[in-house]
Amino acid sequence: MTIAIAVVCAMLVGTGFVLQQHAAEQEPQSHFLRFRLIVDLLHRRRWVAGIAIMVIGQVLSIWVVGHLVLSVYEPLMATNLIFALILAVPLSGQRLGRTELLGTLILAVGVTILSVSRIVNTREVRFGSFAYWPAAAAIAAIALCFVHAGRRRSGQQRATLTAVGSGLIFGISDALTRRSDQIVDTHHFAALLTTWPAYSLVGASLIAMWLMQSSFNAAPLRASLPAITAAQPVAGIALGVVVFGDVIRDSPWMIALQIAGLVMLVIGVLIVARGTTLGSLRPGQAIRAHTRLAPPPPRATETAPP
Repeated sequence: MTIAIAVVCAMLVGTGFVLQQHAAEQEPQSHFLRFRLIVDLLHRRRWVAGIAIMVIGQVLSIWVVGHLVLSVYEPLMATNLIFALILAVPLSGQRLGRTELLGTLILAVGVTILSVSRIVNTREVRFGSFAYWPAAAAIAAIALCFVHAGRRRSGQQRATLTAVGSGLIFGISDALTRRSDQIVDTHHFAALLTTWPAYSLVGASLIAMWLMQSSFNAAPLRASLPAITAAQPVAGIALGVVVFGDVIRDSPWMIALQIAGLVMLVIGVLIVARGTTLGSLRPGQAIRAHTRLAPPPPRATETAPP
């Protein structure tokens, strides 16, 4: 049941991503990494709908992340790319090509491998102790480097680099969500308001969202969503091991299998990114194409009066 709910979360999140990007790309490029971008997007119904759908998925994921280790949760959430691809087909007006199908298949196999060769148990001694959270700060610093590099570039490179930074911060948010769930389970909800993970979670989520919208604004969806999908589980799995003590099976075959699954996950999202479906979500594309192909209206002819 928990895995099924995680898949539903991925579907909602992927749908929300597509709707948000379709609206964000219509904003001027000068709004990249500016608060004005969010202000303008609040007036777009499609973006608001995308946010609402994504929030529903995230709320469900709060329960899921409390019942699954991050090394299982993160690969399952990576399947949001598959659902985004399904929604992108009617928006782009194109059929799924071999590239998208191949990438989707590799992604699904990678998720399956990571889920089957999952973590055995968790060392409850750590229990998300504050002493291990500098690892999250290190990931945040890496994310900052990607965002800084993105600001110095344009187009798809800007979108991809910024999206990697956003995905890494989203991975930190997943770890903070897990820690918040632990606090609620062991104490009560009021205790959450007096601890640092809850406020850090809000801050990390807002930063990740801001970076994601900026990456959506910079280029088509194929340049940003696969990067987010690949970076988020990498950060989440790393924090699951370092902060929460998730124990990876020490069998050489199991370790090799998990590495293969992670590599296939990254390769899958990169192959999908090279396809044309996610790259065809430019606003007004269908309208412009229709206008270009439609014959010009007949000119009115003047007749001499009898």
